[in-house]
Amino acid sequence: MIFENEVYGFSTKDDQILSEVELKKLACDRNLVSNYKQIQLEINAQKNWDLFYKRNSTKFFKDRHWTTREFDEITSEKLNDKKLLEVGCGCGNAIFPLIEENKNIFVYACDFSSRAIEYVKAHKLYELSRCLAFQSDVTKDNLCSFVPEASIDIALMIFVLSAVHPDKMKEVLQNVHRVLKPGGIVLFRDYGLYDHAMLRFGPGHKLDDRFYVRQDGTRAYYFSTDKLFELFTSCGYEVVENTYIHRRTINKKEGIDVPRIFVQGKFTKLS
Repeated sequence: MIFENEVYGFSTKDDQILSEVELKKLACDRNLVSNYKQIQLEINAQKNWDLFYKRNSTKFFKDRHWTTREFDEITSEKLNDKKLLEVGCGCGNAIFPLIEENKNIFVYACDFSSRAIEYVKAHKLYELSRCLAFQSDVTKDNLCSFVPEASIDIALMIFVLSAVHPDKMKEVLQNVHRVLKPGGIVLFRDYGLYDHAMLRFGPGHKLDDRFYVRQDGTRAYYFSTDKLFELFTSCGYEVVENTYIHRRTINKKEGIDVPRIFVQGKFTKLS
C-alpha cells in the first residue's frame, strides 16, 4: 500500500505497546506455512521479485530523499570522492537522488531481481562512469566479482535484509563486510517488530517467528534491535547506532492513519 504522506517523528522507545486484540491475534497465530510451501518460496524467491517489478514497474516506491535527513554520512558535504554500494537497490530510488546531487561519487548497485536492474540501467542518470548496476543473490554470490575487495566507504541496506530468509542473513552481511573498507559503514533501515504491516497478516502467512509471506510470494522479516545487534556483531561489525524509529503514515483522502515501526542502524567494519 502506498501512502500519500508520511508524518515524521522520532522515538527512542525500545518496544511497542500492543492492544489486547493485537496480543491475542499474535498469540493465536501459531500455525506455520507447510515446509513444502516454504521450500517452494525459497526456490521461487527471485521469480517472485521479478514479477513484483513487472507488475509495479518503477512506480511503487518513491525516491528516497529522506535518506540524507536520516544519515548524515551521505549528505553532500561528506560524500565527495566516496564509493557507495547499495544492496537491494530496486529501481534506484535511493541511489539516483544521491548521484544527481553529488558529482564526485561512484555507486555500485545490486539487486536480487534482474528486472529491477534493467530499470536502473534504463534510468536517465545511469552512466557507467558513475554507476555500475548488477544482478546478484547476495546470500551466496561473491560481491567481489563486481566490487573490489575493501573498496567501499558506505553501504546502504534499505528494506532489503528483511526479504532474506533468516538462515541466510549472516551470509549477506559477511559478503558486504568483504567489500567494505576498514572503518567503512553500513547504513541500515528495515521493518521493526510489531510494525503495522506485521500485525495485518492473517492466518496462513506465518513462516516462522517474525517471518511472513505476502500474497505475492515475497517475504518479510520484522527485526528487534537485539536481533540486529546479534547479526552484525557476529559478522565483524561494531554497532554505532541501533534503534527503533516510530512513524505514522497518512492518506487523508482514504482516511488512513497507521503507526509504523522501523529499525535503523549504523554499523562499521572493524579495522
